[in-house]
Order: sequence, then structure tokens, then C-alpha cells
Amino acid sequence: MTQSELIILNFTEIRRRSIKLWNGLPESHYHWKPDDKAMTALEMVRHILEADYGWNRIIRNESMINYQTPWKNRPFISLADELEFADPHRKAFLKTVAQFSDAELTETEIIHPGNGEKKILGAYLLRIGYHESVHAGQFLSYLRTMKIRCPEIWD
Repeated sequence: MTQSELIILNFTEIRRRSIKLWNGLPESHYHWKPDDKAMTALEMVRHILEADYGWNRIIRNESMINYQTPWKNRPFISLADELEFADPHRKAFLKTVAQFSDAELTETEIIHPGNGEKKILGAYLLRIGYHESVHAGQFLSYLRTMKIRCPEIWD
């Protein structure tokens, strides 16, 4: 198995578990948030789904100047709607990752536009997985605080 295949396997498992968590959220709680500065539950889902579009641009070394997300001005409707809209962007992101050779993953430098930090591509991709995982933990805490039964994500 190549490094890119392992990274994609990791991304796929993380997303599978995230979707299990998200499906545990009743529609009546989509707009719940723990405080005024936090994202709502559905905003957090969108944040994760939307990130695939941005990550794909970054790892392809596309300009992030005047970046606009395809989600701009898009209303929050439902989890199913968010997942359906995000699907082509997710597929494009995974397709890009699949094209990287082991050498590219260990030698290519990526500059994150938010902070200007340089990272090796493979390490950068692993941080992307970590980003979603952190939000999965945050989402679990949302569900617990709302007193909603947490879906089993470990099967």
C-alpha cells in the first residue's frame, strides 16, 4: 500500500465516523451552540465539509487570494443536503491526494495560507485528518451537553 493510499484510508475512516456522529443530531438541534461565540452544530458540520474544498486548493498550490467557498450564501437546510453538496468536493480532494507519489508526499513543501507555516505535504495531509478528528471530539461534547445519546463510532 502506498503512502497516499494509507492517508486516504485514514481520511475515509475519519469521515465515516464523523458522519455517524452527525447522524446522531436531531434536526431540532441543528442550530444549537454552547455559547454565542461557538459554531452551531450544523455550522461545524459545514466547516468540516467545506474544508475539503480549501485543502484541495492548498495542496494543488492554487492561489488562495480572493478565496471564495462554493458554500458562500448557501442556506443551512439539512445534514443530508450538506453531505450531498459536499460530495463532489470530497471526491476531488481524495482524487488529488491519490495522485501524489511517495516522493512527493515526503519532499513537497506546502505553505499554509493562514499562518505561512511550511509543512511537508504528507505531514500536512495528516494534520488535515487531525483537524476533522478534533471537531469530532468537539461534536461529541455538543451531543453530551445537549443530553443526546452519542452514536457508537468505534465499530
